[in-house]
Amino acid sequence: MPENTIALLFPGQGSQAVGMGKDLYENYPAARQTFEEADDALGYKLSKVCFEGPEEQLRLTEITQPAILTASVAALRVFETRSSKPAYLAGHSLGEYSAHVASGTFSFADAVRTVRNRGKYMQEAVPLGVGAMAAILGMDFEKVAVVCHDAAQGEVCEPANINSPEQIVISGNTPAVERAAKLADERGAKRAKLLPVSAPFHCSLMKPAQDRLDADLNAIAWHKPVYPVICNVEAELVTEDVRARDTLLRQVTGSVKWEQCIRLLIAQGVQTFVEVGPGKVLCGLMRQIDRSKTCLNVSDEASLAKTIESLAKTVI
Repeated sequence: MPENTIALLFPGQGSQAVGMGKDLYENYPAARQTFEEADDALGYKLSKVCFEGPEEQLRLTEITQPAILTASVAALRVFETRSSKPAYLAGHSLGEYSAHVASGTFSFADAVRTVRNRGKYMQEAVPLGVGAMAAILGMDFEKVAVVCHDAAQGEVCEPANINSPEQIVISGNTPAVERAAKLADERGAKRAKLLPVSAPFHCSLMKPAQDRLDADLNAIAWHKPVYPVICNVEAELVTEDVRARDTLLRQVTGSVKWEQCIRLLIAQGVQTFVEVGPGKVLCGLMRQIDRSKTCLNVSDEASLAKTIESLAKTVI
């Protein structure tokens, strides 16, 4: 395996920030074209919401999802012209769509429209206040799974994001998630905190959203991925378009097995990871999973320059 085995990682919901992508938009035609393409596909100025806010609007799930996807693909298109090709791609939840755009599995315009609908369906699947999510810090997966089971009491309470050995997010009915957070505290978690989210993502309460998304995924043109994409639901390599569709559909109700995804990439010989898109959430999780690996990021002109310089030293 060559020393320069690179995997690109794409962030999910929660990485959004007002102003994301503006720097690249102003300096690179490829980024400008990406935002314009998204505006055309959606029929409104997504670019304006990304660059100027307001933050409350950017936080609406059906805006957040296409916004992060667009900022990520804009960064990708600029980065691609300056970097060697990646060996693998992975994305956290929503980010898996960015990874498939990067791999040519479907078009960017189709992805933008699909994730807009995905966000809308997820938001509408559960009435506001009925569902919740909580982050359990410093407790291993087996213990968190038992906590979820004990707290459910006939309601839904499930591990939703297995982010790192230090951080697991749970999801389900609000009373059950509140009981689980309290139980986790009592059973030795470092911390258990409810998250400010608008819906209980990645649990069985999202089944209505998954059913609605099925038709959208059927309506788009699929192609064989150019690069292997690691899927969240199984933490396995996806190299076929039929499998890509299936794993993206099941991801709505399934757990995001992020730690396992990263460990698989490390087992494949990846030494260098590049987080492409807004924020540095995935680089933060990488430090919790394996500090010996390099994690760079590309979100604006400064981080792009720094990453290109860093890669030039490591790539043979």
